Amino acid sequence: MQFSDFGLDARLLRAIEAQGFSTPTPIQSEAIPPALLGRDVVAAAMTGSGKTAAFLLPLLHRILQAPKAGTRLLVLTPTRELCVQIREVCTAIGAHAGLACAPIYGGVGMEPQEEAIRRGVAVLIATPGRLLDHLSRPYGKLDDLDFLVVDEADRMLDMGFLPDVRRVLARLPRTRQTLFFSATLPPEVRTLSREILVDPVSINVERRSTPATGVSQAVYAVHAAGKNPLLVALLNTNALGSAIVFTRTRARCNRLAEYLDLQGIPNARIHGERTQGQRATAMADFKSGKVRVLCATDVVARGIDVEALQHVVNYDVPHVVGDYVHRVGRTARAEAVGEAFTFVSPEEEEDLRAIERAIGAKLPRRPLPEFEFTPKRKRPAEPAKEDERALSQKRAARAGKKKSPEVSTWGRPGGGRKR
Repeated sequence: MQFSDFGLDARLLRAIEAQGFSTPTPIQSEAIPPALLGRDVVAAAMTGSGKTAAFLLPLLHRILQAPKAGTRLLVLTPTRELCVQIREVCTAIGAHAGLACAPIYGGVGMEPQEEAIRRGVAVLIATPGRLLDHLSRPYGKLDDLDFLVVDEADRMLDMGFLPDVRRVLARLPRTRQTLFFSATLPPEVRTLSREILVDPVSINVERRSTPATGVSQAVYAVHAAGKNPLLVALLNTNALGSAIVFTRTRARCNRLAEYLDLQGIPNARIHGERTQGQRATAMADFKSGKVRVLCATDVVARGIDVEALQHVVNYDVPHVVGDYVHRVGRTARAEAVGEAFTFVSPEEEEDLRAIERAIGAKLPRRPLPEFEFTPKRKRPAEPAKEDERALSQKRAARAGKKKSPEVSTWGRPGGGRKR
């Protein structure tokens, strides 16, 4: 199948051709036809599967087929980085058709965003919190909206955004077409999908959550204190090329970046405490090759899009399987290939086993003797020590001096204290 087989507007086909694509990915092949027919869609789609084009192409086509003023399409997404990423794709596709796209997210001034809403750009890509800030003001109306996309719904849940999503939905026109994308579908996300979708077409909703094809995965067993030296050793031997390294917390991200600085390895960091300007600079430096390592937390795992990324490193094993899938999905995007390495310390073995059970695969170990740990064998339990009274009774018995225990008469007829 080719994109031309969908019957898309010629302007969109020119944009696709300019981007160098001709063959749709599986999620695009399944989602585009029902969306073109105006059906609601609920889809389980991994990062790197091409889902952004899967919802933009049919909805932009429908906008072009029935043009009118005002904002027609709203895409809700959990992070600033993903918001920017979708905006870039939307601009590349929509520019040939004269469709304007604007991002709405926090950490930057509201004035340019207010102007985009007042002007009624065709497509808004927004994070829920900042959009609510605008919708609470007199100009914040989306009465012309015909299409809604909720992207990365499970990440919305993880970040506590579902209440905000519901508040946004309450301010939108009830008659609309809605597309709902999520990597996983936990109960809360399924409930939300039932609330906002009408007779939806379901795509991949029962399949196992697994990383995108093309990702080669491996595990390095290492003590927690050896993770920094291991990372440097892999970088120095060129076992790692350009790499995004995911840590569990902001503090660990900062400490890792400082360690790499001391080792003379160019790096940048990106996490929730960095300003939008700092995050944008870090991404630009990494994409341009100015820095070799991007240290990041899971808050941006689903919003980093780097072409031809060679490696992803799970410096810490994530507690949530979905986070592992999305970290790994940063490489091997658009049917490319890449490698994902996971550093696992003895304390993280159980989290790793949970990931292996969830994805249905045993991840291969790569031995590095100078860093590898050997699981300790459990010592046999020592016999419980007998208490001193029992020991003294045994000794007395052996000596023939065992005494019968005294029996209290307290509380019995004729018993009690002597007077």
